[in-house]
This record gives sequence, structure tokens and C-alpha cells, in this order.
Amino acid sequence: MSAIDGLPPLREVIATHDLSAKKSLGQNFLLDLNLTAKIARQAGDLAGMDVLEIGPGPGGLTRGLLAEGARRVLAIEKDARCLPALAEIAAAYPGRLEVIEGDALQVDPLQHLTPPIAICANLPYNVGTELLVRWLTPESWPPFWQTLTLMFQREVAERIVAQPGSKAYGRLAVLSQWRADARIVLSLPPGAFTPPPKVSSAVVHLRALPEPRFPAEQKVLERVVAAAFNQRRKMLRAALKGLAPDIEDRLQASDIAPTDRAEQVSLEQFCALARTLA
Repeated sequence: MSAIDGLPPLREVIATHDLSAKKSLGQNFLLDLNLTAKIARQAGDLAGMDVLEIGPGPGGLTRGLLAEGARRVLAIEKDARCLPALAEIAAAYPGRLEVIEGDALQVDPLQHLTPPIAICANLPYNVGTELLVRWLTPESWPPFWQTLTLMFQREVAERIVAQPGSKAYGRLAVLSQWRADARIVLSLPPGAFTPPPKVSSAVVHLRALPEPRFPAEQKVLERVVAAAFNQRRKMLRAALKGLAPDIEDRLQASDIAPTDRAEQVSLEQFCALARTLA
């Protein structure tokens, strides 16, 4: 890959700019450029796409996205130490990489992006879930992005694609699968990273559906799902009693047994319950 873009290998970049990964920023660097190119390919055909990347670090995935033909990459990086390394990539790809120093939870990327837009990132572990939920729950749908290709801890990835009846099934699965097709496309061992995390990682690819799978009011669905899974050991008639005095009747009207627990309820049933509560 360094031969493709004429830039030095990532280990060299990290040594030159003295970039040791910071635990406080949730950093684990992926230094194999073959792997970062493979992740970029999981995002699909990037020609003619603007790509939003969060936490590029020394720029391994950034280089993969640009080499795979992304029209433009907008990279948001909180760690000022990484900016000189990213500036070198921007110089190698004139006009195709914009870097914003800032916190991804606070920066509005939309002023800097032109549709169609994909999001592709090796997300910092400490903000990954929060960002995913934000991207899945905008006020209006379809969202500004077409696809999300995101690296998570393996356990989080499994929660996104989980089916009813499994221990991993919960709020993340319902929110993800309500409005998107979600699948795990790549698994990575701890040894792929520097420093190696204690857990395995996985890349999840989500494609936005034009319409949610089943009709429901987003805020109501979120409230129902949060209440159900916050007390997942309780029967639903007890876990959800704060939502309506006649919750048992509403559960039965939604084809849900009041004695069921949250992990037994399908996405379609949760949406039906949200409609009766709306």
C-alpha cells in the first residue's frame, strides 16, 4: 500500500510523529495497510462518494479510503498530535482530504460533506456506541448517510446484529435493524492493533433502508425499548408498567404475552407496541 500512495509505512509515521496510542482517547492503532484497505473495501464502491471518518489517528484507514477511490474524505480527529501525519496524507491527495480537529460528538460534519455520503471509521471504543445511536436516530429518515462501515469491539458488533432470543439481543439490535440492514463483514484479533486491546474487534456494515422496516414513532419506540431492556429480567408487564396504566392490554393488542421478557420480543412486535402507546 505504501507503494500505491508513495507515503511511508505506518510504523514509520508513528515513530516520526511520536504517536503512542492514548488510552484516555480510546486509541488502538491499526498499522497494517493491507487490513485498512480491506476495511475500506467493505464500505463498497466509494467512487463519487464523500466519506466521513471519525478518529483517523495516524491515517491508515484514511489512506485506504482515498486509495479505494473516495471522492473526498472528511476526517474528524480529537488528538492534535495526529494532525501533522494527516497533513502529509492531504498533501499526497490534493483537494481530497479535509481534516477537522475536534470532538466528533460536538462537530456538525454536514457543512463539509456533499451527498452521497458514507461513514467509515475505526471508532474510538469510548464513543463508538453513542455515535452509532445518533446516526440511527435522526429526526427524519432517510439519514444523511447511505452506509456505515464501523469497527467495534466484537461484543458490541454482535449486539448490533443479534436476533431475538439471544443474550446479545437488546436496544442496539432493535435500533439498528429497524432502519438498516446490518451484518458483520470482518473480524480482527487483538494482535492486529497497537497496542493490542484485551478484546477482539469486528467491522459492521449497515445500509440505510429507504423506510423503517415497520411503522413506529421513533421517540416512542426508543422509550419502549429502553424501558424493556433496562429491566430485561423482569416480565414486560412489570418492566413497562410506567409507560401506561393498561400496559397488559396494550401488550396483548400487540401480540405480546405480558409474561414475556424483552429478549423474546421481535422488532415487529416492539414497533406494534410503540404504535399502541403513541
